[in-house]
Amino acid sequence: MNIIISNSSGRPIYEQITSQLKQLILTGELNLHDMLPSMRLLAKELRISVITTKRAYEDLEKDGFIYTVVGKGSFVADTNRELLREEHLKRVEEYLEMAVKEAWQAGISKEEVREMLELLFEEA
Repeated sequence: MNIIISNSSGRPIYEQITSQLKQLILTGELNLHDMLPSMRLLAKELRISVITTKRAYEDLEKDGFIYTVVGKGSFVADTNRELLREEHLKRVEEYLEMAVKEAWQAGISKEEVREMLELLFEEA
């Protein structure tokens, strides 16, 4: 598992960990019941506080992405398909928002953006 922490991102470290672990789960790089590194091990590898990794794991558990078994560790949960869909929709919406802003700044019309999107769907 490769988690990268950026000090220049402006996002709290625990959020960076949470979003990257969600991404690994959503893309299938982490599968149902896969064991995550212990909070201590992850903190040591990332050279951060255990409190930070604890916060990330708590948020992931609260959101239904992982579950913890006392004395055993944390594992990838059988996430609700609707929850996964919502996460995907949220990410797509963020990307589209950035694309719309970029198009607007470049003077690209809504119709041109629509045509580009249709072409991209055809190619995919």
